[in-house]
Amino acid sequence: MARLVDGPAFCSFRGPSGNAEHYITVEARGDFSLPRQLDSISQRYAEALQTLRLPPESAIFRRVYLSDAANQAALVRQSSLCQEPFDSPVAVSLVQQPPLPGGKVALLAYHLESPTRVSKRHGGRGHVLVEQGDLGHLWSTQLCAGNTDRPSDAAEQTRDVFDRLIDTLAANGGNLAENCVRTWLYVKDVDVFYQDMVAARTALFERHGLTRDTHYLASTGIEGACSHRYDVVLMDAYSILGLRAEQVSYLNDFGRLCATKDYNATFERGTRIAYADRAHYFISGTASIDATGKVVHPGDVQRQLERALENVDALLHSGEAQLDDMTHSIVYLRDPSDQPKVEAYLAERFPEVPRLVVRGAVCRPEWLVEVEGVAVAARDAPGLPAF
Repeated sequence: MARLVDGPAFCSFRGPSGNAEHYITVEARGDFSLPRQLDSISQRYAEALQTLRLPPESAIFRRVYLSDAANQAALVRQSSLCQEPFDSPVAVSLVQQPPLPGGKVALLAYHLESPTRVSKRHGGRGHVLVEQGDLGHLWSTQLCAGNTDRPSDAAEQTRDVFDRLIDTLAANGGNLAENCVRTWLYVKDVDVFYQDMVAARTALFERHGLTRDTHYLASTGIEGACSHRYDVVLMDAYSILGLRAEQVSYLNDFGRLCATKDYNATFERGTRIAYADRAHYFISGTASIDATGKVVHPGDVQRQLERALENVDALLHSGEAQLDDMTHSIVYLRDPSDQPKVEAYLAERFPEVPRLVVRGAVCRPEWLVEVEGVAVAARDAPGLPAF
């Protein structure tokens, strides 16, 4: 793990096969104009790639966080952050979640370095399929209704974005229950529309074999938006084609956290995907919650952050990993004025873990902060597929 001075942060994991994964976060100064911030982010991103000796075609996924997507998306799409190297697709997500303390744009990027051939191709609008060995990694981004002149409700839009994912999975021989690993659901005005999204998702899950008696998906449901005026639901997703059942397990510590189904929520707190030489831990949006499903430390953002991180640590330990294995974290704040306190705590406790702090209200107003991320830990399981 490393952080460049006054620049990007990155974390890398390299397995014995030579396959290396790199997570990079880049921020820009908040007092610059949007064009200057884009130039700054692009330059610092290039510095990180040069330091890591990564070619542009190693890019798999980028998420660009914006302060005002409706007015900024067009310019961002013209920038290098959304460009694809020749014949090498990149899954790019644009989401309105203002970077804190006051930036207009921030970047999370994921790169894969491999000594063997990695095939990348578009799998339809909003989907990029990365094929290596026997597995296909499907990155789905910018799934939204695209409404610019016609309002529709959150339930209808939720069904629409999931149907687009389900159709793409089916076209590639997969399905939602067996192949989708992780979703990110961004809901405009989350205090108003979140429950409609959840109800529609629950009904759709039941039709596709995701129930209280089977399993759900790791997920973050948080306030955010795309650039379309009337869209209230935006989704990104990650799925694995060819995934074996024995590779998948679900994370929880029931002494600290209850099952989400106990309060009628339909997501997994974390999902572990095991490979021959490593395991990936997809940590869902995690807040200050106790074993009965109640909010802990109302009104105190620092104690809520501490509890949320303790919960993340417990989830990781349940799958034989730890906080030191985190490749990055995204921290969501309801109140931007809490950023200095949160940033100071994270800088002291986890100085080398790449992170972004953005404005995004959590699904319960009492929750002031939520944390998500991905961990990668070494494993020796030669009977499982290689990553």
